[in-house]
Amino acid sequence: MKNRKIITTTILVLAMLFSVIGCSKKDDSASKEQANEPEVTITVSAAASLKDAMTELQTLYKKEKSNVTITYNFGSSGSLQQQIEQGAPADIFMSAAQKQMTALAEKDLILKDSKKDLLENKVVLITSKDNTSIKDFSDLTSDSIKKVALGETKSVPVGQYSEESLKKLGIFDKIQGKTVYAKDVKEVLAWVETGNVDVGMVYATDAKVSDKVKVVKEAEEGSYTKAVYPVAVLKDSKNVDAAKAFVDFISSDAGKAIFEKYGFSALK
Repeated sequence: MKNRKIITTTILVLAMLFSVIGCSKKDDSASKEQANEPEVTITVSAAASLKDAMTELQTLYKKEKSNVTITYNFGSSGSLQQQIEQGAPADIFMSAAQKQMTALAEKDLILKDSKKDLLENKVVLITSKDNTSIKDFSDLTSDSIKKVALGETKSVPVGQYSEESLKKLGIFDKIQGKTVYAKDVKEVLAWVETGNVDVGMVYATDAKVSDKVKVVKEAEEGSYTKAVYPVAVLKDSKNVDAAKAFVDFISSDAGKAIFEKYGFSALK
């Protein structure tokens, strides 16, 4: 009986040992396989409002695909669109509006069937944390408000959304003497943070990552076109498979969780 217990225990120990060895070999094999994969660099042209989330995703992806280097070109969606149209090298485009993606698709610069509507954002009115004089959009017309920062309305989606919302409220024309326009949403945020302007309109996600501003009011839903973020692989990409893989990664549940951490709403 005692010998039988010893034999049984020995068999179990050996089984566990072989299982560990087998897993170790699989891990080693996977590591070697990844190490043998060629080095690839993917360039992503992305809206400035995506910077914080995309930087974290870049770090996570490097752990999963050590042979792939992700480089970013952040800016206003309109500027990035123009760069791509003029032949600037890029593998992936992620816009803060449909307008710029549609323009590239109409010029046949987007890889067929690669476009996904990935995220949605909200537009908010912000001031510095110590500002107590602004409580609503209607306060923008007050004589005490000297400067209102908006994104440039032709090339910066948040500027376009802001203009739509302010026009819906009947405020846009009334504040033309005090509006100043920024090259992208990050610049609007910086101006409010430093006190260069009294108030600004940014995405909810930009306000969320700053400890120097506060949200006064969210722009009313329906007062502006939904701020949907599409992503697509570009037709001239030299690394289509790797680009598709990265888009799949940021579109996965794990990728969407990172975006949601920064205040975006992930679309299904």
